Amino acid sequence: MGKATRAAFGETLLELIDAGHDIVAVEADLAGSTTTGKVGEKYPDRFFNAGIAETNMVGAAAGLALAGQVAFTGSFAVFGTGRVYDQIRNTVCYNNLDVKIAPTHSGVTVGPDGGSHQMLEDIALMRVLPNMRVLVPADYAAAKAMVCHAALTPGPFYVRLGRANVPAIYGQDGLLGTQISDVTKAHVVRAGSDVTIAACGIEVAEALQAAELLASEGIQAEVIDVMCIKPLDVDTLVGSVSKTGRLVTAEEHSVLGGMGSAVSEVLSEVLPVPTRRIGVADQFGTSGDPDALIKYFNLDSASIAAATKELF
Repeated sequence: MGKATRAAFGETLLELIDAGHDIVAVEADLAGSTTTGKVGEKYPDRFFNAGIAETNMVGAAAGLALAGQVAFTGSFAVFGTGRVYDQIRNTVCYNNLDVKIAPTHSGVTVGPDGGSHQMLEDIALMRVLPNMRVLVPADYAAAKAMVCHAALTPGPFYVRLGRANVPAIYGQDGLLGTQISDVTKAHVVRAGSDVTIAACGIEVAEALQAAELLASEGIQAEVIDVMCIKPLDVDTLVGSVSKTGRLVTAEEHSVLGGMGSAVSEVLSEVLPVPTRRIGVADQFGTSGDPDALIKYFNLDSASIAAATKELF
């Protein structure tokens, strides 16, 4: 088992500051959980704790961006996108500020904190905002690459980070043994000819396991890591689906409005194919062990494989 994607957050910010980049971290009293506290420990003048006042957190980040800093916000995803939506929309995105929204604890793998804290609507909220780019890392290495890309690219970003440890897919010790060359693209992580499984976040590892299950039954699934949900890499997706003729999407997010919706919207206009969308089915989460919740909400590899077989 690899590290949690949130573990990459504070470490990468430190590396960027050490390299001379004008970066600040603005937190809402969750520095230990989000790992932004590492910035405060080494660079106290670059760390700002707004307390339990998330709207102030985003407002302060906007002010720091106007003063020439690259500002990253923390908090949990349910607070860092939901409670502060007006500030993100009207202050950050409307003015196209250099603010990076990078909360942790997204999805059902928040675990025992329960449905009130399991943010399943954040991708939908963020991807509809003009000027906002949306990145969802599948593992620790991807998260590091995305934080770096967001820091070095002007304008608003949403980087969706998680609490639970996830399998390593990229990097020298990852499943693929390769680095990520471009986080703005969708990456084919397993070639196949019979069906395309487009996944993001923790579901990439589940999709790869599902592909193994399907291969044992003679179905060759092509797995794509849709790590950049906005802007969407349409060419890679169309290229895959034009070959396979079938599509399954999988995400640790509501089935409404997320990555599956984004992919389906585009393909419905240029290349409609039989499709199944896997996600949390228009409901709130619930308290439980993260691995158990993945199975409970039918986000596990067996459920992905079963939904894929329905297309045949």
